[in-house]
Order: sequence, then structure tokens, then C-alpha cells
Amino acid sequence: MTNSVLGIIGGSGLYDLPAFEKPRWEKVVSPWGMPSDEVLFAEVAGLPVRFLPRHGRGHRVPPSSINYRANIDVMKRAGVTDLVSVSACGSLKAEYPPGHFVLVDQFIDRTFAREKSFFGPGLVAHVSVADPVSPALCDAIEKAAHGEAISMTRGGTYLVMEGPQFSTRAESNLYRSWGCDVIGMTNMPEAKLAREAEICYATVAMVTDYDCWHEDHAEVDVAAVIRVLKENVAKAQKLVTRLAMEFPRQHPKCPVGSDRALDVAIITPPEARDPEMVAKLDAVAGRVLKG
Repeated sequence: MTNSVLGIIGGSGLYDLPAFEKPRWEKVVSPWGMPSDEVLFAEVAGLPVRFLPRHGRGHRVPPSSINYRANIDVMKRAGVTDLVSVSACGSLKAEYPPGHFVLVDQFIDRTFAREKSFFGPGLVAHVSVADPVSPALCDAIEKAAHGEAISMTRGGTYLVMEGPQFSTRAESNLYRSWGCDVIGMTNMPEAKLAREAEICYATVAMVTDYDCWHEDHAEVDVAAVIRVLKENVAKAQKLVTRLAMEFPRQHPKCPVGSDRALDVAIITPPEARDPEMVAKLDAVAGRVLKG
């Protein structure tokens, strides 16, 4: 079996994990460009952990400008087997108030200004994302949340909008009519790219507001979001630390095949593949390309 390496991508407000042991920030070079920041290499009770702030330390990178391909690539190069996205979001349901966490299992991608695949001209692949989230990873997160007495709901659909503006009321109500649970700006194409990179992925959506649909709450403003965000970050740090302490040291086989997603995905035969694309995909798809 493969040794587990737990990866954390921190969203708005989560720029560091002070409880981690032997921390060191390292620059990891990617052929896909510059990631959001250096990667924090650390340990928790002997488990290797890798942390990347999605917006960079100091929140310098807006959602549409994040180099999602470079971010996932550097996490793969850092050895990550299981990746947890910790993301601030808005609630589309009355029963998920600010401060509540949702362990998402599905996404609707409404983004349009982002590179969404590692593959393309010269090397074509079609990867299934029917099940974008690893159930085994969610089991471990849910157990850790219970251990820290964090209010969390298992299951839900995350509507990913382009941003950077928040929704109009018409949009917010449309997404509610679709049955979506939370709304945010960052987990696509991140989840798709993690699947292409054969990394088990899960999202902890931290509710900061009711978007703008709720008649008893004002429209979203940054000051109100930040107040809740600080409380959520403290809970997220406890959740991630417990998760790492309890996480299996040997990476279990993913029930939905996240760690073998490329087995039947690449359609371009070896003799027709662009060597430059093959070289760029050395980390993401090396397992199947070298084979």
C-alpha cells in the first residue's frame, strides 16, 4: 500500500496551521505556472501533511485568477494522496446558518473563465467526475468533526459561481430552486483537476452568510463575512489537526476510484501523444503514461 500524505487547501481566512509540527515553507515548481503560494510541509503525529493557501498568504489572488492547475500539480508533486478543501461559502438553505459546516459530495460548475483540465491538444483524456468526492475521506472528516463537536452536515451540492461579485437575488433564488445547498467561487475546477491527478478529494464548506436570498438577513458584505470567518477558521484548524492525528497512515483504496481515475481515461494512443504534453503531465499522469 501507499503511505498517506494529507493535503489541505485553505480558503478565505485559512492561511496557516499553527498546530502542525516541523513546519517549513517550500517552493514547489510546476510546469503549469505559478501556484498560489509556497507549500507548507509539516507533520502531525508522524503523518506527512502539506498545506497550500488557495488565495496566497495575505489573500492576494482572487478566485478567477487562481492557477488551479498549478495548485493541484504542486500538491501531487508534494506526494499528496488525500486532499481536503476548506472553503468559505454562502448558505442556500435556512437550516445551514453561518458557522455551520457542510461536507459536500456534489458540485455544479457555473464558472467560465478558468482552465479546467490538464489534458488538451496533443494528449486527450476524458475523466469521469460523476463522483468527485471520496467517501472514505469524508468518513474520516466526519469522524474528526464529531470528535471536535463541530456542527456539520454530511452531503450537499456546492454551486460554484465565477465571481468575484456575490450573487444577484434572482441568481441566488435560481440556485435554491435547483436544490443546491451552498454557494462559493473556488471549488471548481479544483475538484475536477484533483480527480484528473488521481488525488482523493473532499470539501469542507464553512458557511459565512446566507448569500442574498434570505428575507431576514441583509445582502452579503465583506465585514459580516470576516466576522464569521474568524470563528470558522478556529474550528477548521481544530478539525484539520484531529483529522491528521486520526488519519490512516496507509492510503486505503478509494471506493469511487479517485486514485485510479486515469485507468480508462486517456484516448490518445502513445504514438500520437505530444512529447511536451507528456512531459508536463509527469506528476499528474505519470503512473499511466510511464506504464
